[in-house]
Amino acid sequence: MNNEIVNQNALAFATKRGRNLEYLTIGWNSLEAVAAIVAGLIAGSIALVGFGVDSIIEVSSGAIILWRLFSGEHREKLALKLVGISLITLAAYVGFDAVKSLIFREQPEASYIGIGIAALSLVVMPLLARAKRNVATSLNSRAMMADSKQTDICAYLSAILLVGLALNAVFGWWWADPIAALVMLPIVAKEGIEAMQGKTCCGNDSCH
Repeated sequence: MNNEIVNQNALAFATKRGRNLEYLTIGWNSLEAVAAIVAGLIAGSIALVGFGVDSIIEVSSGAIILWRLFSGEHREKLALKLVGISLITLAAYVGFDAVKSLIFREQPEASYIGIGIAALSLVVMPLLARAKRNVATSLNSRAMMADSKQTDICAYLSAILLVGLALNAVFGWWWADPIAALVMLPIVAKEGIEAMQGKTCCGNDSCH
């Protein structure tokens, strides 16, 4: 009985921590989305706008996991698929706009605000992703593990975006921006497909 009570308390603590992390995800990414999209539109940077849209999708992913944490384990599979759909949506958007930018040679202006946003995100996102993974393991939640991978992807995109914006600002390599956006595609699409197929975590039915 004592062990059962301890396990229930541990589960309740992990659930509460998971909710707090998702609240943080929604709040942080909402601010990040507004800042990145505004800066991207001003500079004409497709990678920066794409990063802002990624932040919006990260908000939706956080909301999905928050819903799953309040609704219970029976919503796990649906939540996992919804996170996968959000990732596929991101891949489609980034791919379309990057190709369009290359075809029409849309040259972005240097965006030092964008560089600052990307650098800050590169610090915050890995810490948030690691905290989510720990909670996902405690809850044995593939959906939250998929969400942690999306947060990891946000960190990868921050690094890619930072390189693309820096190359454009320093050397005027306008094509570095859409190329950086295209580098995002295989990462995002792979995680989205795996989430929709339920191949998150260890690639089977449980997280360890």
